[in-house]
Amino acid sequence: MTNIPKFSKAAVLREFGQPLQIEDVPVPEKLEAGSLLVKTSACSVCGTDVHLSGGNLALKVDLPVIIGHEMTGRVVAMGDNSSKDSIGQDLKIGDRILWTHTSCGSCFYCTVAKQPTLCENRRAYMYETMARYPYLLGGFSEYGYVLPQSGRIKVPDNVADDLASLCSCAFRSVMNAMNNLGEIEAHEHIVIQGVGPLGLLATAVARARGARSVIAIGSPQARLDLAGELGADHTISIENASHEERLETIRSLTDGRGADIVMEFTGHPPAFGEGLDIVRKGGRYVVVGQLGDKETTLKPSTIVKNNIRVIGSFSGDARSYWQALEFAAQHQAQIPLHKILTGRYRLDDVNTALDRMRRYEEVKPVIEFS
Repeated sequence: MTNIPKFSKAAVLREFGQPLQIEDVPVPEKLEAGSLLVKTSACSVCGTDVHLSGGNLALKVDLPVIIGHEMTGRVVAMGDNSSKDSIGQDLKIGDRILWTHTSCGSCFYCTVAKQPTLCENRRAYMYETMARYPYLLGGFSEYGYVLPQSGRIKVPDNVADDLASLCSCAFRSVMNAMNNLGEIEAHEHIVIQGVGPLGLLATAVARARGARSVIAIGSPQARLDLAGELGADHTISIENASHEERLETIRSLTDGRGADIVMEFTGHPPAFGEGLDIVRKGGRYVVVGQLGDKETTLKPSTIVKNNIRVIGSFSGDARSYWQALEFAAQHQAQIPLHKILTGRYRLDDVNTALDRMRRYEEVKPVIEFS
C-alpha cells in the first residue's frame, strides 16, 4: 500500500460525555480478503453520534471508539476477492463507495428471517473499539476500513460526496423503513413525526411515492418550512399546538379518520403514544426513532381495539443504501435534498459540529476531508 500513511487522524471518544480527541490511529498494514481501505471524503453528523458520545444509547459501545458512521470515500487499497460491490458492479481503486455494517450470512436472522440488520454476529461502525485491529471503524477519520462482511455500494457519479454521506445512515434508515412499511397507495394520508434529517427525508420519499397528502409534525419552524419545500402539504408545530389540537387538525385533514400511515422519527418516547392516537383504525404505524433508553407509558388496548399494525424498523441493509443513492441520483434536481445538509466542518472542529447539532443549530452538518 504505497503512498498510504501509517497513521490516520481520527476523532476518538474515550469517555462518555467528554469531548472527542483528535488522535493518530494506526492504518492497518495488511488487508483481509474481501476488505477495503478507503480515504474518507465526507462524513455527515448523525443525531446518534451526539447520543452515543453522551452515553445515551441503549446499545453496547466498546470504548475507545472513532465516532461517525455516515461516511463515504474513495477506495485506496483492496484485499483479495474484493473486485465487485454488493450489487455486482466492478470495483477498483479510486471508486467512491458507501459501506454497510456487517452481517455474517450464516445465522438465523441472515438466512431464515432474511433480516441482516438483526444479525447475531453483526459488527457496527462507531461501536467497535479503535484499540484493536483493524482500528479504523468509524467515520470521523481520514481513512476507513471496510470489513470483509460489510456490503459496499458504488456512489453514482452525479451524487456529491456530502449527499452520498447522507445516504449512508439517515437516508438508508428511511428507505429501510419504507421497505418495512410497504406500498403507499394514492389515497393514503401519511403523517411524519419529527422534522430532523430522517423525518425530512421521509417527507421527500412519501411525496415521491405518491401519498395523497403528507403532514409533518415537529419544530422549530425553520425545519417545518424545509419540510414544506421537500413535499409536505401541511405542517404542524409542536410548539404552537397542544396534543389535542394536533389530533384535531390531523383528523380535519384526513376525512375525520386519522392518518392511514404514521412514521415516527423523533426519538422522543412520548411521541409514540401520540402516534397511536393519530393513526386511523386499521392503519400502519412505523417506529424508527426510538433508540434511546428512556421509557413511556401507553394503553395496549389502543393497538388492539383499533387494529393498528405497529412496525419497528432498525438500520438498513445494502439494498437500502443502494435505494438511497438511486433516489438521490434521480430526484436531487427536483427535490432540494441538499438543503438538509447545513454547516461544513474540518475534522479538528468536530466537537463544534456535535455541539451545534445538540443545540439544534444544525440540521445535518458535514465533516469534510481534503
